[in-house]
Amino acid sequence: MQQCWRWFGPADEITIPEIVQTGAGGVVSALHHVPPGQVWTVEEIRRRQAQIAGPPDAPSGLGWEVVESLPVSEVLKTRDGPVAAHIEAYRTSLVNIAACGIRTVCYNFMPVLDWTRTDLAFELPGGARAMRFDLADFCVFDRHILGRAAAVEDYPEELLAEAEARFAGLTDERRRRLADNVVAGLPGANDSWTLSDVRDHLGRYAEIDRDRLRRHLVAFLSEVVPTAERLGLRLCCHPDDPPFSLLGLPRVVSSEADYAELVAAVDSPANGITFCTGSLGVSEDFDPAGFIGRLGSRIHFVHLRNTLRTGTAAGGRSSFFEAAHLEGDTDMAATVRALVAEEARRRAEGREDACIPMRPDHGQSILSDHDRPMMPGYPLIGRMRGLAELRGLMTAFESL
Repeated sequence: MQQCWRWFGPADEITIPEIVQTGAGGVVSALHHVPPGQVWTVEEIRRRQAQIAGPPDAPSGLGWEVVESLPVSEVLKTRDGPVAAHIEAYRTSLVNIAACGIRTVCYNFMPVLDWTRTDLAFELPGGARAMRFDLADFCVFDRHILGRAAAVEDYPEELLAEAEARFAGLTDERRRRLADNVVAGLPGANDSWTLSDVRDHLGRYAEIDRDRLRRHLVAFLSEVVPTAERLGLRLCCHPDDPPFSLLGLPRVVSSEADYAELVAAVDSPANGITFCTGSLGVSEDFDPAGFIGRLGSRIHFVHLRNTLRTGTAAGGRSSFFEAAHLEGDTDMAATVRALVAEEARRRAEGREDACIPMRPDHGQSILSDHDRPMMPGYPLIGRMRGLAELRGLMTAFESL
């Protein structure tokens, strides 16, 4: 696999020279300053490529290998507003990305928020810090801080009672911090949102259920996949994180069955999967090696991380935290073995995408990570540890 590292651009606290020292061979990035629904110009894409490549007198040796993410606007998810203009902007961005030599484009179709956590720096025994999703704390946010009226219907009575007791014991500062953590979503993307903004966005989905959102996803793919296929691009949808409904919002990319429907609905080699073991692994029935065996030909990009289910669970939803890469509920060795086998199968078929780009997703904050600012979930040393561990697995299985 091609070992990559996510970089959020010049605002990222981690520098390109530091990424070089991790041993990563490529960079995953995006133009986060360009709002969803607007065109990524060739000039802006090449500016980011130049930032990654470094100055002529000290080149990094790295290239921009994967776009993560070219965002799908809320207009395209709800199909309400200037849909045609946003589709045209997306297609034009794909044309410009291809013109700059990038071939893999990750996106997601999660309504309103991207990943959701209740604690961005949960301290573990030994001193490491990890992101955590606690279902009872989320119920506190949903029912008592956001004040969503329908929340009382979404949780069992015992969980509602636990949330009420927790809320009563929180200081104003702890309540504010919990709200900030939940609204954080993708690092740097939604940090200016207020609770009123969240309520307004939820209102746009009042009449959109799971079936309708799935139809909107298929409509989006039907409109952009032909362009991607013509350009030789590989689109790959990231799973919902966590893989269950929150705030009453529908989720349509949460399981292997969802992905099987997605790739069948628009059957093109350009319509593929971002295989994220952290997001999918929160579900108890996740079978990573089986998933790869059945849908591996459509995996265009891989996120390797681990989660551990713990604490409160209800109605198919569970609490969890970001475990170390070789720990947690996902058998990472079996996962990497299956991915290496998929690459071998592709080489035997002569596929030009036999080497699948991957990155160590998220990571625990450890050692000197504590001494410098970092985007939540994206520490330097913790991710470098994860990459080193994963590199060991890849090297071992590739040598068999």
